[in-house]
Amino acid sequence: MSQPPSPSDQSYTYADAGVSIAAGNALVRAIGPLAKATRRPGADAELGGFGGLFDLKAAGFSDPLLVAANDGVGTKLKLAIEWDRHEGVGVDLVAMCANDLIVQGAEPLFFLDYYATAKLDTGIAERVVASIAEGCRQAGCALIGGETAEMPGMYAPGDYDLAGFCVGAVERDRVLTGQTIAAGDVILGLASSGVHSNGFSLVRRLAADRGWKLDRPALFDADRLLIDLLMAPTRIYVASLLPLLRKGAIKGLAHITGGGLLENIPRVLPEGTHAVVDADAWEQSRLMAFLQAQGAIEPEEMARTFNCGIGMAVVVAADDADRVAAALGAAGETVHRIGRVEAGKRGCTVRGSTETWSARHDWTATHDHG
Repeated sequence: MSQPPSPSDQSYTYADAGVSIAAGNALVRAIGPLAKATRRPGADAELGGFGGLFDLKAAGFSDPLLVAANDGVGTKLKLAIEWDRHEGVGVDLVAMCANDLIVQGAEPLFFLDYYATAKLDTGIAERVVASIAEGCRQAGCALIGGETAEMPGMYAPGDYDLAGFCVGAVERDRVLTGQTIAAGDVILGLASSGVHSNGFSLVRRLAADRGWKLDRPALFDADRLLIDLLMAPTRIYVASLLPLLRKGAIKGLAHITGGGLLENIPRVLPEGTHAVVDADAWEQSRLMAFLQAQGAIEPEEMARTFNCGIGMAVVVAADDADRVAAALGAAGETVHRIGRVEAGKRGCTVRGSTETWSARHDWTATHDHG
């Protein structure tokens, strides 16, 4: 009867520990064409080196400042994994970073991703990276590299996590600081495409507590499954905003992410100014109304947790408001005139009627930022 090998006799491989170098190499080969499709001036999007290169001069900048941002997708990934909806999360990943760059006036130039999992499923990973490449295409930036980490024991079987890193550039005299914002300016709101990537811990809690059937048509939209409405990718606003930024037509931008309207708009205001947002200025989306009703969520909590249908706030001079709104509309955005800037302590007040936001409450929520 043969004896099992002693610890000193057994030959181990990395695969024995749950890591497949071959699978990782296969993924790199598969995603190479996806990365090349995001090629832009300054980057050739070749993968496989130890780092990605970018030529600022070739991109047309003369005296640039670099602006960097990184982010993830959050617990929206749990729904993607549970319901096999991986095709949009890469767009979310790019959007969270690229939209944060554009609010400072920076053009996104290149992107790197980090994909970590317990065991690499090349089919799922390729779908995710294809989505990242699509987000880069929408943002006009090149996917020049990334990292795939297979870490058994770190993640539950089937789980993965994403992180994104984006670098952009802006000419030194074109940095958007918001310091020219003054009382009398107008706040425009660009419509969101849904929940985007914030508030999903609450969404998932409601789904579990209320027993939502995510694979069935939504109660408020018989033509679409509820899971598909929840997983709609984050809208990327770069292409619409860049031409106006280059013309100097915009005073300030606020990407409406975690913290919602109340906490993000004040981030771009100078001291001595206060944003007043009229919640009756746009129609609440049926998805947002559904979330609010299902959780009996107070209006102030809605304004701090979700984007409430507005993914980007745009501050412009009153005389420029109609022209900027028309240009953004022509670029494919749904534009609402949502408020104004007044003199006062830096912060944001959101007001609206009971008919718009709640059957039981007026919307009067104030958050002072500073």
